Amino acid sequence: MTAERQGPGSAPATVPAPVPDAGPALVGIVLVSHSERVAEAVAELARELAAGGPVAAVAAAGGTPLGGLGTSAERIVAAAREVDRGAGVALLADLGSSVLTVKALLMEDELPAGSALLDAPFVEGAVAAVVTASTGAPLAAVTAAAEEAYTYRKA
Repeated sequence: MTAERQGPGSAPATVPAPVPDAGPALVGIVLVSHSERVAEAVAELARELAAGGPVAAVAAAGGTPLGGLGTSAERIVAAAREVDRGAGVALLADLGSSVLTVKALLMEDELPAGSALLDAPFVEGAVAAVVTASTGAPLAAVTAAAEEAYTYRKA
């Protein structure tokens, strides 16, 4: 969004419009799944478990544009841009082609600067990433927390 500013005897100049205070710059999280419903459910779970203060921006990028199972590069890029607050974007992918699509987008510089694919379990890693990002931790700490989820013992 821009605003026009014109002084006496000068040509109009385009200047950035003021941006409302969006709070602290937290790492954004993108959950990439073959299923739109799975991505949205995991995003909702992670947000709810991180509640109690500022919650990092989380976006679900699941399924195809027509609502089927699959991976959409366009949805991933849009989700990454949506959650980007300048502190980095952590992407978690469920399987196969979602991982390959994120890797390709990273190689082609299609994602915001500071984007990283995390090697973490999808549900546990998402919760750890969102909770850690919501504390204001940097991308490296968010990555470490998500990857540590591989060590969670259930028995």
